Amino acid sequence: MDAAWQSAAVRQIGASPTTARWIGLGGGTFGGTWRLESGSDRWFVKTQAASRLAMLEAEADGLRELSHAEAIRVPKPVVCASASACAFLVLEWLEFGGGGRDAALGSVLAQLHRVTSDGYGWMRNNTIGATPQDNAWSDDWAKFFRDRRIAPQVSLAARNGSGRRVQRDGEKLLAAIPQLLSGHAPAASLLHGDLWSGNATRLASGEPVIYDPAVYFGDREADVAMTELFGGFGPDFYAAYRAASPIDAGYRVRRTLYNLYHVLNHFNLFGGGYGNQAHTMIAQLLAEVR
Repeated sequence: MDAAWQSAAVRQIGASPTTARWIGLGGGTFGGTWRLESGSDRWFVKTQAASRLAMLEAEADGLRELSHAEAIRVPKPVVCASASACAFLVLEWLEFGGGGRDAALGSVLAQLHRVTSDGYGWMRNNTIGATPQDNAWSDDWAKFFRDRRIAPQVSLAARNGSGRRVQRDGEKLLAAIPQLLSGHAPAASLLHGDLWSGNATRLASGEPVIYDPAVYFGDREADVAMTELFGGFGPDFYAAYRAASPIDAGYRVRRTLYNLYHVLNHFNLFGGGYGNQAHTMIAQLLAEVR
């Protein structure tokens, strides 16, 4: 082994230093990934700069929250710590099969969303990608989504050079969100929070599995909406979800609002055409209240 953090990880999970073998799986968007082997045991390891330890700790807590729901399989956290300049999260190794975004996942996602809280938010802040996500509790969904989700992204987009129109129309949208969500008081459901196609699959056994969460309690439609944002989920997934938990007609507008959060976040992380996409979505939403 060639790094102090690797020695620390091996020591903390109780593996043998003499048999430990590290296999790089490539860098993710925000950090590195590894497979750690020791004898017949395997683990999946994510790394970040030591300054981002809290980001990995929040992910581990999110996975524990999802696991406690006993609805959908997630990788179990083993160790989260830092050593030298590196933070690391060690997870159980799961053998993935192909697909897994179909009826079986739709059914268990509906089951997950039946786990509810008295308020919107979560016990701690976390991140959406690498962007801080404020989860301070609220008893008002419209205010929560306006103040904890859209407002920070609009403000960040302005600092990142989105142009005056996104900032101007984004501020108009903030004022309109209570109207857009008027009469909609959803249960505060346990959400994955970042449920695009790259964060859901199945095990080799066929069991659905989700990972890389940005957990909080909110409107279940926010999870469903994101599955439509970047594609990859089949019609059987939606049919199974709706059979278990029907969605009313107002979802069409709310889907655009909920997905705006992720599009703004993508602009703030990656730039490019996401700014134009965000402005188009804002204009569509403002047209609903004129």
